[in-house]
Amino acid sequence: MDKRNIQTKPGSFFIENNGKTVAKITYSPQGNGVISIDHTYISPGLRGQGIADELVRKVIGYAREEDLKIIPVCSYAGHYFDKYVDERDLLHQ
Repeated sequence: MDKRNIQTKPGSFFIENNGKTVAKITYSPQGNGVISIDHTYISPGLRGQGIADELVRKVIGYAREEDLKIIPVCSYAGHYFDKYVDERDLLHQ
């Protein structure tokens, strides 16, 4: 998969290959301008290529556009915010 075509629908960003979802991140509204990142999935053959980071960044971009804060329920999202401290301004306190 040379070019990543990240698609979106309410509550998720995802990548499909031949009609099958091969990578996905889901988020849900928590009220009061807050969303939670609930789950990240990357198919085994695509892991280690930075796709999960790209998906988290898509949610971050969405949160910034909509002026939302984030609760990283998903462990991967939590690790992302631990690693990239410059994005922590989006974390819900």
